[in-house]
Amino acid sequence: MPAGTVAPAWGWRGPGTGRAAHVDAGVEYQGTTSQLCGLYPFVAGSGAPAIGVPIGRHMLWGEVVCLDPLAWLRAGLVTNPGIFVLGQPGVGKSTIAKRLAVGMAATGTRLLVLGDTKPDYTPLVDYLGGQVVRIGRGLYRINPLDAGPLAAALPRLSRADAAQLRLEIRGRRLSLLLALCALVRGRPVSNAEEVILGRAVDLLTDAAAADPTIPQVLTLIDTGHSDLLAAARARTDGEYRRRVDELIPTLALLCDGTLRGVFDAPTSVHIDLNAPALSFDISRVAAAGDTVVTAAMLSVWSYGHALVDATTVLAHHGLAPRRPYLAVMDELWRALRGATGLVEHAAALTRLNRAKGMATIMITHSLADLDALPTPQDRAKAQGFVERAAIKILAGLPPRELDRINQVVRLTTAERDLVASWAAPEAWLPNTAHPGRGKYLIKTGERPGLPVALTLVGDEYTLYDTDTAIRDTEPST
Repeated sequence: MPAGTVAPAWGWRGPGTGRAAHVDAGVEYQGTTSQLCGLYPFVAGSGAPAIGVPIGRHMLWGEVVCLDPLAWLRAGLVTNPGIFVLGQPGVGKSTIAKRLAVGMAATGTRLLVLGDTKPDYTPLVDYLGGQVVRIGRGLYRINPLDAGPLAAALPRLSRADAAQLRLEIRGRRLSLLLALCALVRGRPVSNAEEVILGRAVDLLTDAAAADPTIPQVLTLIDTGHSDLLAAARARTDGEYRRRVDELIPTLALLCDGTLRGVFDAPTSVHIDLNAPALSFDISRVAAAGDTVVTAAMLSVWSYGHALVDATTVLAHHGLAPRRPYLAVMDELWRALRGATGLVEHAAALTRLNRAKGMATIMITHSLADLDALPTPQDRAKAQGFVERAAIKILAGLPPRELDRINQVVRLTTAERDLVASWAAPEAWLPNTAHPGRGKYLIKTGERPGLPVALTLVGDEYTLYDTDTAIRDTEPST
């Protein structure tokens, strides 16, 4: 047919060419989805909000599913920006956290990795142009009594506001010191010991411009300052010695025990408050046992939240822009099982994240991990983390685990069967991918869950890979 020839309005005349004498307009119907499904039974909709970071496609309809806890909170879709991720090893729990981190960083949210034990997040933080703080013996140190970024906010506040912030700094110092003492002792300190520690911190703070350290607290209490005798309600030096008989060895363990060289000196690194991402790499202390790991996690949790609080205080007084944060708390269970009462300390840090403009992702393998906590009270408070998180992300989990989760968030039979189908198979099939890798069920409130399949693209294959160390040590043939 000659180029440029235009077909007639009714098509070409001839067999099978589709010529028609007249073409009727299509019939248009309008109605609700409940009515139209009877006319056309393939109509369906997931209701997945197109707000946030694209994390994958809906496994039933194929549409893109987006997630951003802060954006969802602003849109009224959730009541708080907390995310709790549960799933078997190897299903991609950290992958979805990293996808969220990269996407939210692109819109101005700053990433905080509060305790990287492997480390899994260092390549990602470097990729984002952030700062990695490597904590361990012979590396950087974190002073648990360091005011951190909060101290930088003091000179910019009025006298009344600065006095209030100093009280907040004191409370944080004492809370973390009490948690560390409980960790190495195996039980909480007594009321009398708490009063003595508080007075010692006050004396050191008033006597010097620098932040106090734990060795200084130990020396002051061991010396027996007159103000400490008064705080201990001791009439004689002998009574005072009996009051601090257990406290002094406890503080000594923080300086000379397994924690030596990590928390017994001033903070040795400057934190860049303007970095788009910040990671505390504690992988070098991870092999030293749960006590050291727990101490490191508690310290970096406190330091990280102090950074967010400093930004919030300055923004509240119009001295700095308000900055949203996303905090990732991986291997949560390792920090909480160290000693009685540590759950309450973690809860105090995370309870007000909504007011701070801070989203939190807590990651663990199973609710059974929380059973390792020392007391029923701790286990109940830890379960509160799951209950308070408005967004639950469930990866591959066995049916027995889903029974427990169903007590916290209601799952339909179809949802339970779907998540259970992603669990690791019982058969021995080498060189096969985990059936649940990259598959997640997102639950918020009583809404139907969103089944999502995440597919890696571009640099994500290397940035999100957590098996590099295993492949690098594969024997040559």
